[in-house]
Amino acid sequence: MKTLYTSLKIFLFFTVLTGIAYPLIVTGIAQLTFPAKANGSLIVKNNKIIGSELIGQKFDGLIYFSSRPSAVSYNPLPSGGSNLGLTNDKLKHSVDSLRKQFAVFNHLDANSAIPSEMVFASASGLDPHISPEAAYLQLDRIASARKLSGAEKINLKKYISSSVCYPQFGLLGDGCVNVLLMNLELDQNYGQYSHFN
Repeated sequence: MKTLYTSLKIFLFFTVLTGIAYPLIVTGIAQLTFPAKANGSLIVKNNKIIGSELIGQKFDGLIYFSSRPSAVSYNPLPSGGSNLGLTNDKLKHSVDSLRKQFAVFNHLDANSAIPSEMVFASASGLDPHISPEAAYLQLDRIASARKLSGAEKINLKKYISSSVCYPQFGLLGDGCVNVLLMNLELDQNYGQYSHFN
């Protein structure tokens, strides 16, 4: 009986310590030191949450940068990839189709090299980033749709270059740009449109 009583005391102690005290302390430290990140890196416009820097969204219009394809339609609840292997015919058909769509949508030559992230969905289906190369390939389409002047197009290209997130510690991953932040920049500096209203 004494062993059972001791076991229950240890169980209750660690339940309070690891189930209540530790989460509250970590949450409190996070809220004090980096509240924006602790709350999901949410972006607010006109007192309305329009997204998170960490979760991709679908942008279909000619006036916006296109996001990476998603196998879960950008739904964060069942996040995940297609789980199709590289030899799967369904994946090959999907990649070929997405490559053609991207080329046609952006008025590119059929044989243009398309960055891989624009034809393969990410493992989560929620990746908010694309490569700078994928962004540059979309510039002409966006400039034409928004009727940007030559100087505005050059400024937009400079903005993309200045927005590149470089690999962590100079080693992990590749340079990338955040699609949502770039599209907000488009609306802020090159005319308001309806996606964020």
